[in-house]
Amino acid sequence: MTMMKTIGILLLGAATATAGEWQTLFDGSNLDGWKASETPGVFTIVDGKTLKVEGGRSHLFWMGTDAIPGTFTDFEFSAKVKTTPGANGGIFFHTTYQETGWPTQGYEAQVNSTHKDKRKTASIYAVKDVLNDAPSTDGKWFDYLIRVKGKTITIMINGKVVNEYTEPADLSPEERFKNRRLSSGTFAIQGHDPKSITYFRDIKVRRLK
Repeated sequence: MTMMKTIGILLLGAATATAGEWQTLFDGSNLDGWKASETPGVFTIVDGKTLKVEGGRSHLFWMGTDAIPGTFTDFEFSAKVKTTPGANGGIFFHTTYQETGWPTQGYEAQVNSTHKDKRKTASIYAVKDVLNDAPSTDGKWFDYLIRVKGKTITIMINGKVVNEYTEPADLSPEERFKNRRLSSGTFAIQGHDPKSITYFRDIKVRRLK
């Protein structure tokens, strides 16, 4: 075997290992790599391990670090989430930072156990919704996993597939959601309104390619 082939095999093995490894985006110690939009003070760390989201509309975007760049295509995103009564929130993916407003690029995975919005936890917001009966319960931590592979989005709650959507080749979204499509991008945690309080822990990601 030539030296170049040996190096190639080693590099391929390293790339494969990296693609399958979980990487931590938030461990409770700091918000390094994240950037919040508009309303100040919505995202705080409490008890040394939990991200508390309270205070109004704002979005916390993963901007990236040297170790974990801020652009993802195929991935699994995992977090522990807890809602409070009447709270609304969400997790955006394949999105990009914007200073104000609701993110216009990418999709939103809904976080909502009892808010009046009928689109509940695990909804792919306004695309394929889980209506009325939430797979999550206020005051209890639950595992939220979002997988994007190719053109398919899978959402699992507590290890169970709750929602799955395959983006059609002839996708033609309505004007207000014209950039809601799979491509690549980053993540954002949503602060929805002043009355909504949600919590996140153990936010991590792994690339699938």
